[in-house]
Amino acid sequence: MNNTVGNNLRTLHKRKGLTQEEVADMLHVSQSAYARMENGQTNL
Repeated sequence: MNNTVGNNLRTLHKRKGLTQEEVADMLHVSQSAYARMENGQTNL
């Protein structure tokens, strides 16, 4: 995954005042899977 997308994910969740876990729950993925998305370690 493009790291720009991961950076955008991180920026958006912080702007909204949400934790990684809250966003992960909304996306129906684990917090660790969401963290990998933010870090560019997995494809969407």
